[in-house]
Amino acid sequence: MSVSNVGSRTLSVVDRIAEVGRDRVPFSVEFYPPRDAAAEARLWRAARTFEPMGPAFVSVTYGAGGSTRDRTVRVVGELTEATTLLPVAHLTAVGHSVAELRAMVGAYADRGIHNVLVLRGDPQGGVHDEWVKHPDGLEYAVEMVDLVRRLGDFHVGVASFPEGHPRAGGLEQDTANLVGKLRAGAEYSITQMFFDVDDYLRLRDRVVAADPEQGAKPLIPGIMPITSLRVLRRQCELAGSQIPVALLDRLTAAAGTGAEEDRDEVRKVGIELATEMSARLIAEGAPCLHFCTLNFARATGEVLANLGMMARV
Repeated sequence: MSVSNVGSRTLSVVDRIAEVGRDRVPFSVEFYPPRDAAAEARLWRAARTFEPMGPAFVSVTYGAGGSTRDRTVRVVGELTEATTLLPVAHLTAVGHSVAELRAMVGAYADRGIHNVLVLRGDPQGGVHDEWVKHPDGLEYAVEMVDLVRRLGDFHVGVASFPEGHPRAGGLEQDTANLVGKLRAGAEYSITQMFFDVDDYLRLRDRVVAADPEQGAKPLIPGIMPITSLRVLRRQCELAGSQIPVALLDRLTAAAGTGAEEDRDEVRKVGIELATEMSARLIAEGAPCLHFCTLNFARATGEVLANLGMMARV
């Protein structure tokens, strides 16, 4: 199946970052597909709050094992049709045959979606569970880049890992994997969330050293403003990210010794850290700041306000 006749060339993430960057530091946000009506209302509140702020783009994730496939298509389609936002749809290989991936790309095209972030994806239980290729599917994300590019007029992004992907077998191989995806036609990458800016800078240096042409493509840092230590631990467990010891000590002290963590104190530390990281990333020339919002606008809005980039939400 080809979807090359879906319409004229659409605005890309790279174009949008350049456009926004003429006037201010670009930022973008990540949403999760809602699981129920209350979560859906929360997502739309966040989307409508962010919309007048002019994010460069918004991305919508794709659950482990394709568990949110239909919701992702619907939500991204509705954002495309009902807002002025530029949505990016995630797509993973886990649990899908090539025929199903083609159908998903076609479904995106039918909803006017031409910006896709492709990932190999993690098993349902998280990054440390065994990854099993679908018998009729794809093994690597680089194959997905090639597939989506061949199916039509799509702008493709990929994931990158400042700490190295747990399955890559070391930073050198992880860097080679990223460069391969970029050479295959990916236009940019968005990093897994991280908490040490030096990890991001070292990744950028490795990509530039491996292939200066690919190193010129946007490497967008993923930032999660921490509002709960419990949620942070769960997110890092699923993603395979590390919490630096010094940060964990700060958060643990803020959480207190009670049965329930002191969310207000944890949140203060989290907003402070995200602000500090963002300021340094801007100073180091990061092309865009990508915030994992968990479908809330307030924490990201506070960070942007602290940076002087936006009025406080």
